[in-house]
Amino acid sequence: MRVLSATSAHNLSSFITAVHRHHLHSHKTVFRPPQTDKCQYSLQEYYQKKAKKYWDSFYKRHQNKFFKDRHYLEKDWGSYFSDDSCFQNGKVVLEVGCGAGNTIFPLVAAYPKLYVHACDISPCAIQLVKSHLEFREDRVNAFVCDAVRDDLSAKINPSSVDVVTLIFMLSAVSPKKMPLILQNIKAVLKPDGYVLVRDYAIGDFAQVKLRDKNQMIGDDFFVRGDGTCSFYFSEDFLSSLFLESGFNTIDINIYFKQIQNHSRDIVMDRRWIRAIFKNCDSSIRNSTLNSRH
Repeated sequence: MRVLSATSAHNLSSFITAVHRHHLHSHKTVFRPPQTDKCQYSLQEYYQKKAKKYWDSFYKRHQNKFFKDRHYLEKDWGSYFSDDSCFQNGKVVLEVGCGAGNTIFPLVAAYPKLYVHACDISPCAIQLVKSHLEFREDRVNAFVCDAVRDDLSAKINPSSVDVVTLIFMLSAVSPKKMPLILQNIKAVLKPDGYVLVRDYAIGDFAQVKLRDKNQMIGDDFFVRGDGTCSFYFSEDFLSSLFLESGFNTIDINIYFKQIQNHSRDIVMDRRWIRAIFKNCDSSIRNSTLNSRH
């Protein structure tokens, strides 16, 4: 598994764009979304408004069979979930976009004192969480929430969460709406709390496929055949997004893994971005922003 620098990732994105342009010239009859800024924004707004419908359909169709349990989180970020002398009652985690619980239940099993708030835009996903054999109300608070529109502090006490996890969640949201989510989680995160992110990175095999199918509805933002959306992050975009919302970057990198599909005789270059951000007060944020100008 190799780590990509931001420069390498940018070059790869340029190459994909060139491939996409060639595809457009050689496939005249293929439908593609309008490419004007106004039309792209309208498409982003449309799919954002319909997100609950499309994700609910996704979980009704796939139930809890689509995603694997994310046991790698204990290896990657175990220190952020483990107990220490400062957290005698265990840490409090908020999982935004919890899906069927593939992050929640491995964490609850690994850390007996951990308490998890888990929310998702899909009522079906929350029902899957609550019907899980390992679900316990004294360990998990699961509720339906559109983190773009719904106030998290209506369900969670302000400044009470130690760690927020965003695992393949931000990518499902229009980039224009991502700052709203970060401000929402900031209201319930402790002043020294952390946000852990794992998501899709530019140059991922899935992005290439979506480009070839002309499914782009914004810069690095695509709609899948089932109506769900996917954004592909660069290090610069993600770190700037969090900085402007009042978070410091602790660690960020893009890494990739080649996966061979023997039945289809193809090699897939999968690329993900992994990052750790820390909540910071406005004075620190303003000082950092001013130093960039």
